[in-house]
Amino acid sequence: MSGSGAIITLTTDFGYQDYYVSAMKAVILGIAPNVRLVDVSHAIPPQDVMAGAWVLKNTAFLYPEQSIHLAVIDPGVGTSRKPIVVRLNNHFFVGPDNGLFSLLGSTDDAEAFEITNPTYMGSPISPTFHGRDIFAHCAAHLANGVAIESFGPPLEQLFTYRWAEPIADKEGIQGWVVHIDAYGNLITNIPGSLLNGKYEGFKIYAGTSILNKIVQTYGEAEPGDAVAYIGSSDMLEIAVNMGNASELLNITKGAPVSIVYKK
Repeated sequence: MSGSGAIITLTTDFGYQDYYVSAMKAVILGIAPNVRLVDVSHAIPPQDVMAGAWVLKNTAFLYPEQSIHLAVIDPGVGTSRKPIVVRLNNHFFVGPDNGLFSLLGSTDDAEAFEITNPTYMGSPISPTFHGRDIFAHCAAHLANGVAIESFGPPLEQLFTYRWAEPIADKEGIQGWVVHIDAYGNLITNIPGSLLNGKYEGFKIYAGTSILNKIVQTYGEAEPGDAVAYIGSSDMLEIAVNMGNASELLNITKGAPVSIVYKK
């Protein structure tokens, strides 16, 4: 891997109003001017590590192997949480060790290193902007071919979160809303595979809404009506045709979604 042709993706909760994203890009391009920068999202809800993980896990591994993914959703910036670089499935991830990277998939084969080598960090380091002063530098040096082992000592284990798993039995499936996208669609933790190809023969309870089948497209419902479908992440989702399901159904992240089989 070298700076020429290397890919760095950026995922943050910085928004688009301020200078933060641009400052990170300026640092990266100052070190690796030929790198290709790709914005994944800068509209992650502030401090929402799991939302950032959901967005990143559904896009990171679509990029070519050896891509570098800079992810800064960092409510613990400046505290004892560690800045790290991780190699997972032939991709590199740079950011805080706050659970985000543990949510990307199995980390059994992950190699993680704490970023401690001042050669690959800025100076001075702001206690509130490690994205610019630590992580952007690390990502750029990775793009220039610096070995992951050069950034600091290995970590034995990542700080770990786990996605809630649905509960399935002969009566049905109990799941939860794990993500709400920009359209207000409710993405659950129920994979399509749990339904065994069945699209009816059950009732889906989401808030005060009861749905009797799974559809293929939003347009199979009238505008303003709720629909259930298997989304692009292969998870059961609830939407409102031409509307915001989270607002109209008064459902927030963490709310239960139940599938009850008809007897």
